[in-house]
Amino acid sequence: MSSAIDRIAEWAAQAQRGVAFTGAGISTESGIPDFRGPNGFWKRNDAAKFTFQNYVADPEHRKERWRQAVEGRSFMRSDVRPNAGHTALANLERAGAIRGVITQNIDGLHQESGSTKVLELHGTAKKIGCLDCGERWPAPVILERVVAGEDDPRCTYCGGILKSATISFGQQLPEDVVEEAHRWSLDADFFLVVGSSLVVSPANGFPIVAKRRGAKLAIVNREPTDLDDIFDEVIHDDAGPTLTAIVERLEALSPRRPL
Repeated sequence: MSSAIDRIAEWAAQAQRGVAFTGAGISTESGIPDFRGPNGFWKRNDAAKFTFQNYVADPEHRKERWRQAVEGRSFMRSDVRPNAGHTALANLERAGAIRGVITQNIDGLHQESGSTKVLELHGTAKKIGCLDCGERWPAPVILERVVAGEDDPRCTYCGGILKSATISFGQQLPEDVVEEAHRWSLDADFFLVVGSSLVVSPANGFPIVAKRRGAKLAIVNREPTDLDDIFDEVIHDDAGPTLTAIVERLEALSPRRPL
């Protein structure tokens, strides 16, 4: 694996328009289970219940989701912290090896670790918004209202339905974020995938776009993916130690790049 780490670090050192793309696998080391693994969220829950349409139409479903949130059984957990993988990507951004991170994750851990340019394809659990007027609040502000007795809190401005600012099944991805991620992929000369099974569209198309434009592609993921063959380097291992090793090698290659 050391030779693969060396090559990825060399590409990062040479990159002018590098991009990182992350999935749930980078956050498992922070204690957040992935969605599609053996113990993933969708193995333990009925995905059909978690549709946008069901949330909007069924007050009892909303009440249950809010109960889960205040009990720490939902996406809106506040007890998790960035791990070494998140820190390493923030260091790659600081070094200029990547321009930022495209992520499928909703946990906000990239920003907490110091990444400043993050495109959140599936929204964020750190905010709660009104589905009618678009007003947003930090998640704890609304959860405090639930704890105080509001089982289905409503917008204080227009009375609309409140929902975590995450993208549910049946809800449209943010068009501006998807378009920006596509532009980054078109422009990339180095594209690093971390912790993604690459099965969800349109996100799994971004490395393909980058490859067609001549970018060097690398993937760090615990399990093989159906797209491994398109990558120039493939590492099946944990994200934290692998990305830390890449950053350390990059620092040795380019000591003038601040980390």
